[in-house]
Amino acid sequence: MRKSITTRYFYSTAILLLCSIAVMGLIQLYLATGYFREENGEDLMQTIDNAILVISETVKDPDMAQRARDVAEKAAQETGPDVLDIQHGIVLTARAAGKTILVTDIYGTVILSIPSDYQGMAVSEKTCNTVYNDGAYEEMGTLGGIFAGRHYIAGKPLLGADGRLQGFVFAGTNADSLTEYLANIFSTFILSAGLMLMVSSVLSILLTNRMTTPLRRISEAAQKFGGGDFTARVPVEGDDEVAHLAETFNEMAGSLEKIDHSRSSFMGNLAHELRTPMTTIKGFVDGMLDGTIPSESYEHYLGIVSQEVGRLTRLIKNMLDSTKLEAGEYQVNATAYDIWENITGVVFSVEQQLEAKRIRVSGFAPNKTLVLADQDLIHQVLYNLVDNAVKFCEEGGELRFSVTQGKGFVTVGVRNTGMGIAPEALPYVFDRFYKADKSRGLNAAGSGLGLHICKVLVNLSGGKIWVDSKEGAYCEFLFTLPTPPESPIKGGRLKEDL
Repeated sequence: MRKSITTRYFYSTAILLLCSIAVMGLIQLYLATGYFREENGEDLMQTIDNAILVISETVKDPDMAQRARDVAEKAAQETGPDVLDIQHGIVLTARAAGKTILVTDIYGTVILSIPSDYQGMAVSEKTCNTVYNDGAYEEMGTLGGIFAGRHYIAGKPLLGADGRLQGFVFAGTNADSLTEYLANIFSTFILSAGLMLMVSSVLSILLTNRMTTPLRRISEAAQKFGGGDFTARVPVEGDDEVAHLAETFNEMAGSLEKIDHSRSSFMGNLAHELRTPMTTIKGFVDGMLDGTIPSESYEHYLGIVSQEVGRLTRLIKNMLDSTKLEAGEYQVNATAYDIWENITGVVFSVEQQLEAKRIRVSGFAPNKTLVLADQDLIHQVLYNLVDNAVKFCEEGGELRFSVTQGKGFVTVGVRNTGMGIAPEALPYVFDRFYKADKSRGLNAAGSGLGLHICKVLVNLSGGKIWVDSKEGAYCEFLFTLPTPPESPIKGGRLKEDL
């Protein structure tokens, strides 16, 4: 079963939180244990110091250990003030601190204990040596079996006024308090961790749903695309990566919609362009075969058939050229040359058409202007533009050329007077097979591919092409070409030659 992003994100967050909580718990347990030991160690050492102070202040002679033993052995018989004071002082110290206090002689035998349960027991020689050598002692254990359970134990040597060892004083506290302390901390930690996990889980689900909502919308839109609906769009919210993805998706959707519309239009126009001449050819051929067209008219109608065949040939050639250019199969051979060579050659090739319609040519004043492009491609561009300009220029109209020099590029313009192009048709004049009653290249003999090919060729040459028109007055096509980097262009707009 496929898991959603929300589920996977929730699991990942949960695992991360659990691992973090476990690590945090171990750290807290370690720190709590250390804190407990440090606090209890200080308390035990303070208890020992108090016990030593009681003994030293009560027993004045140097043999404090002997006096302490006497206190232990003769407490029931002696009632001297020093005996009672030592015993009473040790009891008060032990009760005040809540600790067990053991006083031993130099051999480790317990001579006084509070409570008295441990009196007469012996601390190991190894432990005594450690206390004497180190000056202090701490451990978690039973003090060599003296205590029945685990205790936290501290100890110090008991020294006389002359510095001689008189015995040892040990203090201990039951380790159950550590267990209880850690249990309290652990229960508090578990409660806090549980609340944190619950809140984090809710927030994780809410945040994940919010983050994945745009992705679900994109998925739904993609499914609609798969079903042929190219109008679906994704709402863009915010400015993060997901919002950028939604914007990119919408741009892609717009491009796909345009491509789908262009494809549909292309197929419809192509069918129309092919059907018209084929219908004409079939009608005339059938007429000659069934005798509807008399034999003396064969030559005339065969001439029309030949024209229609020629039209089909040009249409197919233009389609192949357009396909090859868009597929990048044509290798551009850019060289530095004078753009006026192209303009001059094209004008001479349409000279008869210009004379037949009495069209004036202006702006034709060749002045060496270098461009960096494929001369054959630009010749085709100019020929298509000039041929269209002549076709749609009225009788006695004007054909005007312009060459404008800029920084790193040259702008070439071909303008003719006439009906111009309707404003609503301007965005589509470079589309394949596009035709409108008042746009360029849209006559009975045209294929609607000329301007599209011009756009492809100019783009291949590193320039751009656009149209400027005023309906009922003029129409001008302009395109740019790069200039040679080491051949700066001088001058400005050429003079018009009326």
